[in-house]
Amino acid sequence: MGAKEPLIRNISDTARWVAAYRARETERPNAVFRDPFARRLAGDRGEEIAKSMPYTGSTEWPFVARTYLYDEFVKSQVQKGADMVINLAAGLDARPYRMDLPASLKWIEVDLPGILDYKEEILANEKPHCQLERVRLNLSDVPARQKLFAELGARSRNALIMSEGLLIYLSPDEVGALAMDLAAPPSFQNWLADFGSPGLKEMLSKQMGEGLKHSGSEFKFAPAEGPPFFTRYGWKPSEIRSLIKAASKLKRLPFFLRLMAMLPESNGAQGNRPWSAVCLLTRQ
Repeated sequence: MGAKEPLIRNISDTARWVAAYRARETERPNAVFRDPFARRLAGDRGEEIAKSMPYTGSTEWPFVARTYLYDEFVKSQVQKGADMVINLAAGLDARPYRMDLPASLKWIEVDLPGILDYKEEILANEKPHCQLERVRLNLSDVPARQKLFAELGARSRNALIMSEGLLIYLSPDEVGALAMDLAAPPSFQNWLADFGSPGLKEMLSKQMGEGLKHSGSEFKFAPAEGPPFFTRYGWKPSEIRSLIKAASKLKRLPFFLRLMAMLPESNGAQGNRPWSAVCLLTRQ
């Protein structure tokens, strides 16, 4: 008898896992966001992965807070004039369908063919609220992504980049190279990125590493200097929102973390302190 197939077979399966958390939040009577497509997108596998995670009842809050913060940043940037959103490693994100977005907004999803094919099949009968395009591309193909960024840069005046849930799976060198490529087109004005501290990476690796190590989904990026990591690559942190603070305001934190959420905010080096945030980076 062959070995049992792991629940997380590849990095794309993490998108199903996160979609299950969005579905659970959507089904709460006091949901802080609504994603009516998340349950279908997660599928049975997404829910199985979510249930398999250690301490499953207390691990949803970072994903809920992260989704909420990205939503708020996207709303703000579109109101300020962003004419294009470029969602890198878009996974099973359904914002073009679930958010109130201008019909003129260009929304570009970039990800691997398999996950985008799957999403297109699930959402085949749904209509996005903006001008949605999908680009099937492996972002590790540097020449191909540089070409894509140049093309998109020429088509936009004020583009917002999103990399929700992506950077943690890249090495610091890979993140730096991506940051430089994103800084090349002048119209790429702002970049939404989430990342954590070395202490958080170590904690998550111990809790979840066994389920991820066979799928190429290991946690890698946790800059010791925190958000200032990006300044050497042409980006400056302009707004930083910690996930634990956001989750506390949203009343999604487990009881044992509420005291930690009351600690003063710190946006620099975090060391061994478990910390994560969504950061709005602006080109220098």
